[in-house]
Amino acid sequence: MTEQPIRYGMVIDLRKCVGCNACTVSCKIENNVPDGKYRTWVKEIEKGTYPEVSRHRLPRLCNHCDNAPCKSACPVRATYRTEDGTILIDYERCIGCKYCMAACPYDARFVNPVRKTAEKCTFCYHRVQMGLLPACVTTCVGGARIFGDLNDPDSLVSRLIANNPVQVLKPEMNTRPMIYYIGAEQALLGADYTDLAKGEK
Repeated sequence: MTEQPIRYGMVIDLRKCVGCNACTVSCKIENNVPDGKYRTWVKEIEKGTYPEVSRHRLPRLCNHCDNAPCKSACPVRATYRTEDGTILIDYERCIGCKYCMAACPYDARFVNPVRKTAEKCTFCYHRVQMGLLPACVTTCVGGARIFGDLNDPDSLVSRLIANNPVQVLKPEMNTRPMIYYIGAEQALLGADYTDLAKGEK
């Protein structure tokens, strides 16, 4: 039997997320993300009316989609997929046209004001290539972020997906995202997500 190639992905278990934003801070430090910009962030969404109010957390990042609209939208082919499925940007090719930003249904990209190119989460690819975990995973105090090989049935990410109801953002877009959520509010996953979570990231 032919061994399947590695396919990296992430499970975010919202039952464990405490909204501490350690993931956001560690990502900014590890990747030298400019002030006011974020590769990963945690949306706090309030639902209901007083006194029946609840708050919900939704950590966000690039979904590293199998059917990535950002990749097909790039006119200079600066956005590409690695052999392990990670979506990356070739900063030498990127012209900062923002087509990829417009194509991404998850609002996961921004223009780096220093480099003048598109930027986003890379799963800390430089760390993963050295056998390390993404910075956001290592600093998650609740253990809510789990990263690994989705093609390995024995990996923790695969076992979590197999044994829990999981959700993805905007499934109706058919982008086949590789970020899976456990315990997400259904209303936050579909087309109405943008209306519920407006604001600067």
